[in-house]
Amino acid sequence: MVARGDGFDPRRADAYETVRSFDAFDGIICIGGEDWWYHNRGHFDFQIMRRLARKWPVLFVNSLGVRVPSLKDNKLFIERIGRKLKSLSRGLVNVENNFWVFSPFAIPGGAGQKLSGWALAPQIRLAAARAGIRRPLLWVHCPAGAVLVDQIESVAVVMQRTDRFEAFPEADPTVVERQIAQLKSRADLVVYAAPHLMAEEAGSVARQLLITHGADVERFIAADVSATEPHDVAGLGRPRVGFIGGIDAHTFEPALFNEAARNLSDVTFVMIGGCSLEDGWCPHPNVHLLGRKPYDEVASYMAACDCLIMPWNRSDWIKACNPIKLKEYLAVGRPVVTTDFDALEGWRDLVGVAHDAQQFAALIRRAISTPYDATIARQRVAAETWDAKAELLARSLVELVEPGTVTPDQRLRAA
Repeated sequence: MVARGDGFDPRRADAYETVRSFDAFDGIICIGGEDWWYHNRGHFDFQIMRRLARKWPVLFVNSLGVRVPSLKDNKLFIERIGRKLKSLSRGLVNVENNFWVFSPFAIPGGAGQKLSGWALAPQIRLAAARAGIRRPLLWVHCPAGAVLVDQIESVAVVMQRTDRFEAFPEADPTVVERQIAQLKSRADLVVYAAPHLMAEEAGSVARQLLITHGADVERFIAADVSATEPHDVAGLGRPRVGFIGGIDAHTFEPALFNEAARNLSDVTFVMIGGCSLEDGWCPHPNVHLLGRKPYDEVASYMAACDCLIMPWNRSDWIKACNPIKLKEYLAVGRPVVTTDFDALEGWRDLVGVAHDAQQFAALIRRAISTPYDATIARQRVAAETWDAKAELLARSLVELVEPGTVTPDQRLRAA
């Protein structure tokens, strides 16, 4: 039912046999931050939960939403409503093995929660039972899942703090901040991807764990070897500069990008991902907006470019993030040019870091005109696999509910 090829390999399941079986919980209910059916499947909770499903049944609950529906942009509103209705129509699906995906009926925002909240927990409990989960560990990424902490009996509560949702521009900040505060106060463990955000919140949560983002390293390296280019890129001129990711106001810097594209009129820019900016935001003929692509095709688009870029802004969202794209870019083997952000610590020597549009363009020019050896970058990213991240997390979950079951030697090997 779901296309394979997103890095999940059931043959690697034996990597988890070292985690001791135990009876404290018999499955995981994950309140996800995205929707499985239309978001890029490279996200942290998608990748981690599919791997944890090798050990325990996992019910992935599609995002309950933090956006408050608005008719301000009719086209975008209709698109989002259409996607959500399609997701709802699927109900509960056993995607593979012990990984289940569920789309419950839920309305975002404070008022929406009052209308749909009474039915939310019963829907999820029923879906969990069908997945064989009776004593769940409750994992919450989407802040709207805070209400479920008191409504779904669980062995432990884990909060995924890999995004600063309160900085999301389309959310109701009052509602989201209250939900996040509730989750932080009730969570037995908070999982971070960004060291600086973890340090900022030290002392305000019961227990912390740092799991930086991983990558399907082998998949992205393999894309460099393949000589096949995506059909909608093959006819575009070179040199090609690629961006893969959401083109959104809370992450992307359109002014900087537009100036760089204008100054590099002989360069073809390939943009892969959804765009929520206003129509006409980019007037340059050398920029090609190709839209969303399935996750299993993303690596081939990266490999079809001569340089990969991250023109991030300085929003609170970016300041708290740990972009997955950085490690994917490095694995695919192309020079990387980016604006500065906190999570670059430890990786700055492998990328070109620009502080303004002029420097951004200059670094791109240098990258596409200088021979590039991907060896060092690939060596550094080789250990940053999702399998390794999930194994470390699995051990931590065991230790959370059964202290002392993971030995210091096992913890060291996992790290």
